[in-house]
Amino acid sequence: MVLSGSLFAKHIIENSGIKSSDLNNLWHFCSLKAVTKNEILTFVGEQSDCFYFVETGLLKQYSIDKNGKEHILQFAPENWFLGDRSSIFYDLPASYNIQAIEDCVVMTIKEEFMISVAQDNKSFANYMNKLLHNHIRHLQKRITQLLSTSAEDRYLDFIKTYPSIVQRVPQGMVASYLGIAPESLSRVRKELMKRDS
Repeated sequence: MVLSGSLFAKHIIENSGIKSSDLNNLWHFCSLKAVTKNEILTFVGEQSDCFYFVETGLLKQYSIDKNGKEHILQFAPENWFLGDRSSIFYDLPASYNIQAIEDCVVMTIKEEFMISVAQDNKSFANYMNKLLHNHIRHLQKRITQLLSTSAEDRYLDFIKTYPSIVQRVPQGMVASYLGIAPESLSRVRKELMKRDS
């Protein structure tokens, strides 16, 4: 697959209004990468210099606490971006691992790509700004949910946020994302099934 024909190229052209020709001299900042299931793309403590755009497959972003418990911050299915922003933009050690849940093809995108396109294209700069604010909005919502909503409400929002991956993510990972024990998730799912039957 040539980069200009990638899902990533199609995504940004359709969503930002940028022309394909404006990207021709910038593809050297990007590369397609095949990733096998369970492979880690970004490690906690290492400096990361790129975003990932999921062409096919599914990624997760997570940390592990001192007791060895996994805490999933975000999933990224097809057409989603994922990256450790503090590491990419501030040259800090990554705070999160990024790992493939399935075999994937991802577009790796250097920070220089984003900066170069945004400098020359206001429409792309506006698009990136919109993505950033959407990311912040999503994280604020996650914080509020973890602090003040029930496990059932969190699970229902997970289904709404990630409708394409509900059957693709192991239940233990869903529980980690929701901040609850797997047993609690099983109870929530059983209760919802009773209600729907």
